[in-house]
Amino acid sequence: MGDIMVIDEQSLAEIDADKVEQIVRLVTDAVDSLHTKRAYARAIRDFLAWYRRRGQIGLTKAVLLSYRAELAAQGMGASSINQRLSAIRRLATEAADNGAMSQAAASGIRNTPGLRQAGQRQGNWLPQEQAQRLLTAPDTNTLKGLRDRAILAVMLGCGLRRSEVAALTFAHVQQRQADDGRLRWLIVDLIGKGNKTRSVVMPDWAKAAIDAWASAAGLSAGPIFRQVDQWGHVGDDLSEIGVSWLVKEYAAALGLGKLAAHDLRRTYAKLARRGGAALEQVQYNLGHSSLKTTERYLGTALDLAHAPCDALGLKL
Repeated sequence: MGDIMVIDEQSLAEIDADKVEQIVRLVTDAVDSLHTKRAYARAIRDFLAWYRRRGQIGLTKAVLLSYRAELAAQGMGASSINQRLSAIRRLATEAADNGAMSQAAASGIRNTPGLRQAGQRQGNWLPQEQAQRLLTAPDTNTLKGLRDRAILAVMLGCGLRRSEVAALTFAHVQQRQADDGRLRWLIVDLIGKGNKTRSVVMPDWAKAAIDAWASAAGLSAGPIFRQVDQWGHVGDDLSEIGVSWLVKEYAAALGLGKLAAHDLRRTYAKLARRGGAALEQVQYNLGHSSLKTTERYLGTALDLAHAPCDALGLKL
């Protein structure tokens, strides 16, 4: 990073854009997960912008508590606030370790408590009828519609995060033989949150949707999902923000209310579980828990014969 700037009230009050990015790199270079890097970078930039608006108030535990209170007053959820505080605590740790902040000052920031989360967040998901409407909403007479249907099919049929959808490549989609002799389509060696690697069973209708889009777009390698302009030209890779906007666009058109991309992941889990899928298989396909060593050796953790996506009850 070159020379480390001193992180104190004077330097932060006079911070410019280059120094903001220097501080962001100090934090993001210390974590491995791409998801965490993005979240921490956004959190640090937002905090520094707030800090500058407040003037020279010092970087202390009291300041961080004030920031926490302001975020809560704005209606931000406890989990989001705590994630931002974690990023600032990481900043204090890395700054102290690199000699940019005193250990005493860093200790006070690290000891700033997060907000207590009471109960369990319910989240949002679609009933089967609405999920089916969403899946068939895109106009498949257009290239964009074929792409959008394939994206929705992968999200509803495989329970992927938006970042995983954006990163999905043709190399990920492979066939494996199930215990009952069937050949199943899988998303193999998908790297998700926390850099965890997993494989996810894909329903045939989701694979058919990908094939229809890929054939029309003339794609067979690299990222599966690309941008499509108003003239139907295929462009660069689709971003995860693009995935989010796509979900919101179709949800609004169908009158499904405020629907986030992650809600389709919840819908996958809910429909699969209600359809009779084993709980541990839903957890494994979502990547919420790691496999035991014995299961990895035996290859029994991922059930290809009775996969969660078989129980969804959806079709193209």
